[in-house]
Amino acid sequence: MQFFDRIVNSLRRARPSVPRPGVLVGRQSNELWREYPADGLTPQKLVAIMREADSGDLAAQMALFEQMEERDAHLFSVANTRRLAITGLPWEVVSATEMPGWRSAPIGPAGDKSLADEAAAFCDETLRGLCEFDDALAHLSLAFGRNISIVELVWEPGAGGVRLAGMVPIAFDRLMINDAGETRILTDEERFKGIALPPDKFIVHSPHARSGHAMRGGLLRVTALAYLAKHFAIKDWMIFAEVFGMPVRIARYAPNATEREKRELLSMLKQLGADATGIFSKAVDVEIVQSRLPGETNLYENLCLYFDREISKAWLGQTLTTDTIRTRASAGAAAVHDRVRRDLRDDDLRRESATLRRDVLGPLTRLRFGPDAPVPHFRRIPDLTLEPERLAALLDTAVNRLGARVPRRWAHAALGIPEANASEETVRGRGSNLSVPRTN
Repeated sequence: MQFFDRIVNSLRRARPSVPRPGVLVGRQSNELWREYPADGLTPQKLVAIMREADSGDLAAQMALFEQMEERDAHLFSVANTRRLAITGLPWEVVSATEMPGWRSAPIGPAGDKSLADEAAAFCDETLRGLCEFDDALAHLSLAFGRNISIVELVWEPGAGGVRLAGMVPIAFDRLMINDAGETRILTDEERFKGIALPPDKFIVHSPHARSGHAMRGGLLRVTALAYLAKHFAIKDWMIFAEVFGMPVRIARYAPNATEREKRELLSMLKQLGADATGIFSKAVDVEIVQSRLPGETNLYENLCLYFDREISKAWLGQTLTTDTIRTRASAGAAAVHDRVRRDLRDDDLRRESATLRRDVLGPLTRLRFGPDAPVPHFRRIPDLTLEPERLAALLDTAVNRLGARVPRRWAHAALGIPEANASEETVRGRGSNLSVPRTN
């Protein structure tokens, strides 16, 4: 630690606000132990867990959220759908000059554009060189349900200062909120009050940020009551199936039967229910009564389906993309529901980009190029839903008739056609004379 402290002090004298090198929080062995608050969950227990979270103790609520996804297949599905809509897309780091509003922004020192492009290339190379970056992005996507997710940035001293060497996701049970509403992290030294988050040391993603308490915006908290009610319905459904779903086996014995004969008869009835085989005397009258009540089981099934739809609305904003068997709707309604889901995805992309630009690209740029260098942007590359034929027709209209300036790289990626190198032979066609020449 003394070695790191000397390096930090020397770096701070040369350049202010240098993050601390090394791992500050990391992982702990006690993370292998976990709580199971969903076992025997009741409405009173759920309220108590949420009140604990409101007071700053997040451990029970975070453990409950983890169990909720493990125990509810539908919740797990819609939560993964919401997250994979983001993490399943490729990403890139783009220069600040490529974003709207750059030309209208105040012009700084000469060479701002080249400096912005150099900063973007450096950040892109750094992030692609981190094997933990994809895991960090997956961990940050968990914030959609919990409303907070934190990843530690691991800096190491280098020849030109400090460099980003790794990322460590912070376990959710190590998070807490103090009386002032500040997020803190529990460590071995601070097991109760936690430590404050140093600048340029952590990625803090809170996609549902709002005024008030930070824990009241997560989707898992919104769906906790629906989860509880659904599992009460499932429990009652299982009891109903056990009591009324199995046929009743009745055996009538003679009035002069002994107690031993009665016990043997009862034992054979139990065997008949388990193995569907039994041996009875001709003097014994055996009857199997079907106890199925048509329509009674639909009550529990409809309850479960209702709460599934409520969970889908909370996570995806609609139900037609998850419940297509029981729901009758037109193609137009399905398209509207899909657009709602895409609106949510676009908002999630915007919030993820803002977090990564603030907490990752900002420190990388400032530490390498100084505080005045333009900070690049993190951007996901969304998939295009148009079929290749329709997309080609759209490009033909946009370029040849409307004169739109379509980037060549984007057009090749959208059509799924790789861009040829300068030395490669290309296929020439009638549309070759319509291509837009590359400009420098």
